[in-house]
Amino acid sequence: MSAEGGTKAIVAALAANLGIAASKFVAFAFTGSSSMLAESIHSVADSGNQGLLLLGRKRSERDRTPKHPFGYGRERYFYAFVVAVVLFTVGAAFSLYEGYHKISHPEEVKAPAWAFSVLIVAIVLESFSFRTAIKESNTVRGDKSWWAFIRRAKAPELPVVLLEDLAALVGLFLALFGVTAAVVTGDGVWDGVGTVAIGVLLGAVATILAIETKSLLIGEGADPEQEERIIEALESVDEVDHVIHMRTEYVGPEELLIAAKIAVYHDDTAAEVARGIDAAEARIRARFPEAQLIYLEPALDEAVRRNARKPEPETPTPS
Repeated sequence: MSAEGGTKAIVAALAANLGIAASKFVAFAFTGSSSMLAESIHSVADSGNQGLLLLGRKRSERDRTPKHPFGYGRERYFYAFVVAVVLFTVGAAFSLYEGYHKISHPEEVKAPAWAFSVLIVAIVLESFSFRTAIKESNTVRGDKSWWAFIRRAKAPELPVVLLEDLAALVGLFLALFGVTAAVVTGDGVWDGVGTVAIGVLLGAVATILAIETKSLLIGEGADPEQEERIIEALESVDEVDHVIHMRTEYVGPEELLIAAKIAVYHDDTAAEVARGIDAAEARIRARFPEAQLIYLEPALDEAVRRNARKPEPETPTPS
C-alpha cells in the first residue's frame, strides 16, 4: 500500500468524522435521542481512530536503533490494535449501555427534524469518505475479494478505515431507523433499540479488527503464493541447487524479512557461492521491493544430497 494512498484515506475519514461528530452532538442537544448520542460517540471514536493511525504512521518512520534493530514498522500494527480494542470497544460498550437505559426508561424524541437533517447530511459526508477508502483500496487490492483484502493486507490503515466507514454508514441508517420508528409510533423504546443495534455493530467490527491486527502484531509471513515466487527466484540462480527451508515475516507493512537455507553444489568454490548469494538477493529484490532484509545461509543438504556436479551450461549444437 502506498503511504500517500493510506494517508489520503485517513485524512478524508478524519475530516468527515470531525464535522459529523459536531453536528450529531448539536442534534442530540435538541432531540435528546439516545441513537443520536450513540452516533455522536461513534464519530468521536472514529476521529480518535484516525488520529491514532496517523500517529502510528509517523512513529513507524523512525530510524532503527541498537535496541530496535529492525526499526519501528510494527508501531502501525500496535496503534491499529489500540483502535480496535480500546476505541471501538468503548464505543460499543457505551452504546449498549445507553440503549439498555433508553429501553428501560423510554423518552420521547424531541425536535425530530434536527435528527433527520443531521443524519441525512452525515450519510452524505460518510459516503464520500467511504468512497475515498474504496478508491484507495482498489489501487492495491488487485483481484482479491474484499474479505480476502481485509484478511491479508499487511498495511493496517486501509482495512481499518474501510471497516470504520462501513460501520459508520450502517450505524447512521440504524440511528435513522430508531429515530423514525420512535417518532412514528410515539414509543421511545425504538430509539433505544436503534442504539443497541449500533452497539452490536461496533462490537462486531471491533472483534474483526482485533483479530486481524493482533495477527499482524504477533508477526505474519508472506502469503503462500509470494513464498512460492521467492523460492522460484532463489532456485533460478545457477549456483543454488534448491531451497532447503525458508522463513518470512513482515517486520513492518513495507518491510519483509526473508531468511532461507539454500543448498549449494559441493564442488563450488567460496567465491562462486558468494556470487550466487548476491545474485539470489538481487533477483528477490527485483521482484519484491519490500524484501529489505534478506539472510541466506548456504549449506550442503545431506538429507537429499544429489551427489551430482552442477549442470554444465548447454552448448549450441552445430548445424
